Amino acid sequence: MTSQKLNANHKILKRSDSAVLERLGKLADAQGIELYAVGGFVRDRLLGKKVKDIDFTVIGDAVAFAKLVAQEFGAHSPVLFERFGTAMVPYRGYQLDFVTARAESYESQSRKPKVWEGALEDDLARRDFTVNALAASLNGEQFGELVDLYDGIGDLDRKILRTPKEPEQTFSEDPLRIMRALRFAAQLEFELHPDTRAACEKMASRLEIVSQERITDELLKLMSSRKPSIGLQLMQETGVMKLVFKEIADLAGVEQIGQHHHKDVFDHTLLVVDKMAELTDDPTLRLAALVHDIAKPRTKRFFPGQGWTFHGHEDVGSRMLKPISRRLKLPEKTAARLMKMTLLHMRPINLTREEVTDSAVRRLIVDAGEELDDLLLLCKADITSANPRKVKRYLNQFEELKARIAEVIEGDALRAFQSPVRGEEIMQICNLTPGPMVGKIKTALEEAILDGRVANEHDAVLVYLLEIKDQYLEN
Repeated sequence: MTSQKLNANHKILKRSDSAVLERLGKLADAQGIELYAVGGFVRDRLLGKKVKDIDFTVIGDAVAFAKLVAQEFGAHSPVLFERFGTAMVPYRGYQLDFVTARAESYESQSRKPKVWEGALEDDLARRDFTVNALAASLNGEQFGELVDLYDGIGDLDRKILRTPKEPEQTFSEDPLRIMRALRFAAQLEFELHPDTRAACEKMASRLEIVSQERITDELLKLMSSRKPSIGLQLMQETGVMKLVFKEIADLAGVEQIGQHHHKDVFDHTLLVVDKMAELTDDPTLRLAALVHDIAKPRTKRFFPGQGWTFHGHEDVGSRMLKPISRRLKLPEKTAARLMKMTLLHMRPINLTREEVTDSAVRRLIVDAGEELDDLLLLCKADITSANPRKVKRYLNQFEELKARIAEVIEGDALRAFQSPVRGEEIMQICNLTPGPMVGKIKTALEEAILDGRVANEHDAVLVYLLEIKDQYLEN
C-alpha cells in the first residue's frame, strides 16, 4: 500500500482497470442491482497485489445474478449454494464468488449461522477483520468508490489485524476466525491488535467446536506464507498451538544440568521451517520441516560427561506421525512422505560427519527412493547455527555429499533399485516355489550390491546367487 492516506470516498478502481469488473458493473446497472467487490480482493488491491479470486456482495438475489453473469459471459454454469445465497462462476482464470448481502447470528455450540438478507452495512459488520471489511462499488458513477466503515484502511497502513466488532464476540461466534487471525498475521506479516490477541488467548478453547478439516486447512494456509514462523510463534504464544498441535507446542523449552543445556527445539524448528519456505512452496516439505524433530521431547536424555542426547528421535518421530496425520486429517500420501522424511532426516547429516563409503551412500539412495531430493532439501534447511562459520562448513560438507550421491547414482543406476536377478529367476535356479525363502535370497543379493561386494549387473549377481544359494537351501 502506498503512503497516500485513503478515505471512504476514494476510488480505488477505474473501469479501464479490469474488463471483467467493468462488464459486471454494467450488467448490475442494467438490472438495477447494487454490486460491490469486497474483502480480500479490495484489501489486496490496496496492498498492490493482483488476484483473480474475487468476492462480490449483491444487494439482492446473488444466485440469480450469478446465473445471469454465467449466461452473459458465456461461462460454465455457476456452482450454486442456494441455501446460503451464494454462487461461484469460473471465468477465464477468474473465480467470481457472489454472495447475497446478509446479516447473521450464531448459536453458542455451532459455527453454522442463521442468516437473513441485509444491507451492505450488515454484510461488512459480519466480517472477520477490518482489513477484510472493505468494499468497492461497481455501480454507475460510484464505480471503484471505497466503502470503509471500520477504518480498515488505517489498519492496513498500521499493519494491524483488528475485528469490526468486539473481538471476543467475533471469535465466540466463529472460533475458526482465531486460526484465520494467526494465518493472516503470517500471510500479511501484520501484528495482532492487543485486544484481538487477548481475545485469541481467552477464546482459544472455542476451537474445540470447529471441524479438524477446517483447522488443518488454515494451518496449511499459514504454512504457505513467506515466513510461516510469524504465525507459528503466535500460535504458541496465544496457547492455540497446544490445542491444535500439542506435539509442536511441547518442543518449546530448554533444560540445563550443570553447564549442559540444549537449544530450544521449538525455536530451531521455526528456523528450519522458514529456511524450507525459502527453498520450496511444496506444502508437504514445509510440514516435514515442522515435524522433523517432533520426538525430541520424548527421546531427550542426559548422560553425565556427555550432555543431552536425542537418540532415536527420528525413528520415534516417524512412528508418531501416523496417528498425528490421521488426527489432522492429512491425506495418506502426505502422511507417508512425512513419516519417511522424518525417519531418514538424520542420515545425510550423519554421512557428512564421517568418511563416506559408497555402501552408505547406496543405502541412503535406495532407502530414500523418490523422496531423495526432498530429503536433501530438508537436510539443507536443517543446518542452523548462530555461528556463521559452522553453517558455512556444514553447507560445504553437505554439497560434497550431494556430489558423492550424484556420482554413485550415475555409476550404479540405483534410482529404481532392486536386484537384477528377480524372483522368478531365483525360483528357477533354486527349484523353489513362491514363499519367504525367495524373499530372503533376493534380500541377500540386494544387500551384497549395496555393500559393494557385487556389481549391480545381472551376470555378476547371478554368479553370486550360485555361490550362496546352498547355504539358504540347506537351512
